[in-house]
Amino acid sequence: MRGDGGRVMMKWKLAAVCLMALLPVVGGCGKQSRVWQQAAAMTGGSPERGREKIRKYGCAACHTIPGIPDADALVGPPLTSMAARTYIAGVISNTPENMVRWIQNPPGVDDKTAMPNLGVTEQDARDISSYLYTLK
Repeated sequence: MRGDGGRVMMKWKLAAVCLMALLPVVGGCGKQSRVWQQAAAMTGGSPERGREKIRKYGCAACHTIPGIPDADALVGPPLTSMAARTYIAGVISNTPENMVRWIQNPPGVDDKTAMPNLGVTEQDARDISSYLYTLK
């Protein structure tokens, strides 16, 4: 009997170690979910769709964008920590409406920008801005 009790105790210890290892992962998922919900509420867009639209419009050809595979270009500025920035492109306040406006028509906001008008729809711009606002 004592031998079986030792094995049971060892299994419980192993289960406890595994659970403790998973807690930071589970806790991180809740934080990410909150950030994504806040970004969606701010912009009227979807961060998940925004990731898809970033790929569709080829943003990675010019920008480094965290969380987007192969988005490590250096033509335009990196889009890391977009949610924490005061200005967009150094010319307009970083607000959700300005972000949408910028994504839709950069030359319409700043005629000296190298960023082209890619014909981004308003909803796609909301989705892209929603994703960018998850980057804190």
